[in-house]
Amino acid sequence: MNNIPSITKNLLIINVLAFFATWVFEKQGLDLTATFGLHFFMAKDFSFYQLVTYLFMHGSFMHLFFNMFAVWMFGTVMERVWGPKRFLIYYLVCGIGAGIIQEGVQYINYANENLAAYDFVMTSSGRITTEAYLNLWTTVGASGAVYAILLAFGMTFPNERMFIIPFPFPIKAKWLIGGYIVIEVWSALNTPGDGIAHMAHLGGMLFGFLLIRYWRKHPNIEQRFNGQNGFFQQMKKQYENKRRNTFHYQPSTETPRWEEHKEKEEDSARQAEIDAILDKIRKSGYDSLTKEEKKKLFEQSNRN
Repeated sequence: MNNIPSITKNLLIINVLAFFATWVFEKQGLDLTATFGLHFFMAKDFSFYQLVTYLFMHGSFMHLFFNMFAVWMFGTVMERVWGPKRFLIYYLVCGIGAGIIQEGVQYINYANENLAAYDFVMTSSGRITTEAYLNLWTTVGASGAVYAILLAFGMTFPNERMFIIPFPFPIKAKWLIGGYIVIEVWSALNTPGDGIAHMAHLGGMLFGFLLIRYWRKHPNIEQRFNGQNGFFQQMKKQYENKRRNTFHYQPSTETPRWEEHKEKEEDSARQAEIDAILDKIRKSGYDSLTKEEKKKLFEQSNRN
């Protein structure tokens, strides 16, 4: 667990605790899914906070296991690439987006079935009121956010080869993600009553795709989610600008030229060393620096 990045680790812990809390309270006659699951927005029990809380509720142990396995496997990689703040924003935005898409699909079903014209609905359990029937339209699970993480991995490492059961040969990530999309589209069109929110999965991927494209087109915004990397990149730019705008002293005949040359060499060596440290921060994070590198970076910032 110590090797798992902070956001990914906390997502795993919260989801597992929420699952066991649901199980414990169910034994006491309390249904947490009815409170925190995402209800249809026209249902009596719907609340806006459910667009977030439904991401941490799961219907079964296997549902929880496969979602958390994917979060651990792919979320760990993406959090290290993006940083914790950006990864968390991506996870929540895509999860909420998946919920919004699911709400839209449910509204289409509501309109197609013309439920507004009926006071009662016949179900497999017998006749119930339309109000009670709409409250049964509840969505739970982190699958929308998980599919978005899969998409992010495929877009970031499209040629990464992966072994997926039952295939005995490696598959490139881009083809794996494409296969998931095809399966979800086919399932949404041909198995609408299987109890799986296929359109929510696709909705999470759609929001993930749009968010990644937006970040790529606005690189300055991306720096805000890189934590310390963004700060040090800005410091590097300020340092370089200051060097370009600094008045260059022309030594008089009283100043030996070898001292001037030595000073320039020292400045060049110092700048190259700072550039290497900043590149290391950008690739591996500030915590990857040694004490000596942190000291040099601090001294350089004071010198500026």
